[in-house]
Amino acid sequence: MLKLTVEFYDDYAPTYKNYRAIFKRIYAKTMKLLDYMTGEFLVEVTITDEERIRALNKEYRAKDAATDVLSFAFNDIKPGHKFKEPFVHLGSIIICAPVAQRQALELGHDARREFKFLFTHGLLHLLGYDHTNEKEEQVMITLQDQIIGKRGGKK
Repeated sequence: MLKLTVEFYDDYAPTYKNYRAIFKRIYAKTMKLLDYMTGEFLVEVTITDEERIRALNKEYRAKDAATDVLSFAFNDIKPGHKFKEPFVHLGSIIICAPVAQRQALELGHDARREFKFLFTHGLLHLLGYDHTNEKEEQVMITLQDQIIGKRGGKK
């Protein structure tokens, strides 16, 4: 049996609380697609502001700029890793609301689509996926499209 938990922290604005249910659906679909059908998994999600994400980005990535999403994996794994533990804390995803909103406007879609994309992208990082080269990036794009639809539309 698969049990998924999303610990949701919204230190930016309570209006984003309704994203918890959206993230949980994406989480379930991702785990099914990647064949994680048994076990208990936990992901922490925080919605924050530019000041906080900039500080985290500077501290952990040596980049003094706000970014859209940061992922902090609690396990050093490769894609397809099979967990033997009955409970796995995958890690934390931190999404910057103002950056996500700006990106949505720039890309011509709604903020909900951008938040879905950023959560999915962060979750794939927690599961060992990366985009440090073209091949890895294409794998992530393909998975993101399978999970949330091409360009993040309904699927």
